[in-house]
Formats: sequence, C-alpha cells, structure tokens
Amino acid sequence: MTPDQSPALQPGIQPRASLWRRLDVLSRRGLPGALTGLAILLLSAPFNLPGQAELLPGVVLSSVFFWTIFRPASMSSPLVFLLGLLVDLLGFGPPGVMLLVLLIVHGVGMSARYGFARIHGLLLWLVFGGVSLGGTVLQWTLVSALSLRVMPVGAFVFQWTLGLGVFPVLYAVFAAMARTIANPGRA
Repeated sequence: MTPDQSPALQPGIQPRASLWRRLDVLSRRGLPGALTGLAILLLSAPFNLPGQAELLPGVVLSSVFFWTIFRPASMSSPLVFLLGLLVDLLGFGPPGVMLLVLLIVHGVGMSARYGFARIHGLLLWLVFGGVSLGGTVLQWTLVSALSLRVMPVGAFVFQWTLGLGVFPVLYAVFAAMARTIANPGRA
C-alpha cells in the first residue's frame, strides 16, 4: 500500500452527507420527472403548432420508457401515476386512458429493464416501437370503447409515428443527461 492510500479507519462507515449534497442528489434524482412534467405543460399549452397534441404521448412515453430502464429511482411508479394524471387532466382524451398506458409502459420497462439496459440504442428503438405500438393500440381501444364508437385510426397512427420518430432524439438527450446532470452518483 502506498503512503497516499491510507485505509479507512472504520470501513463501511462514511460521514453524513451535507445538506447541499443531499439537495444536489435530490435535484438530480428529480430532474427526469420535472422535465417530463414541463414537457407535458409545454405540449399542452395552446401554441397551435401542427401535431402538437399528437406529439405529447410520444414524448411522455419516450421519457417514461427511457428513465424507467436507466434510472428507475428517478421514474418511480407514483411519479408515473402523477405524470399520467397530469396528461389526462391537461389532454383532450378520456380520463385515465393515458394514465393506464403510462403505467403499463412503466411496468414493461421495470420488468425487463436489465435486458433492455444491455441492448444497443437502435435495438432499443425497435423495442420502444413495439411497446409504444401496444400502448397506442390500447389507447385507441379504450378511447373507442369509452366513446361507444370506433374512432378513426389515422390520428393514432400519426401519434405513434411521431413518438417513434422523436425517440432517437430524446434518447440521445436523455443518455447525455443520465451520464451527467441526472446522475445522482456525480453529486
């Protein structure tokens, strides 16, 4: 052992973290949920952008899917419930539909996250495409059942393709965030 590597006096015991360090860890852990909530608020605002309403589910599904796999402590089930509730309250769909879809996507991500975390980004994009397709089909089925008529499929296909198209961009941004500012281990 070299002179500058002295062993710890009591291994396994560490000093208590300071208030600023605990706040830093808390803010890093809460960043994914806060940014997803901000995205929900911005995409629900009346900016009259083309495809804005259809982009909201894709962005939220991408965020929940990514953070559930790579930082599950930052995207817990109660947080996903609150995000789904926020989407349903600010959205134009029947209440509870997007909440259920988000919880199912979260459950799929949690149950297979060890396998999903090991695969390449392109393959994860294809997996997300399948998961989001299942979520979109469930959303279409529930909206059709709750409105007591068969809804047109075109809007849901457009919503799915927007979500599929935005995932690689969000994946790159989220991966950079997961390594830097959203990493509680770097606090």
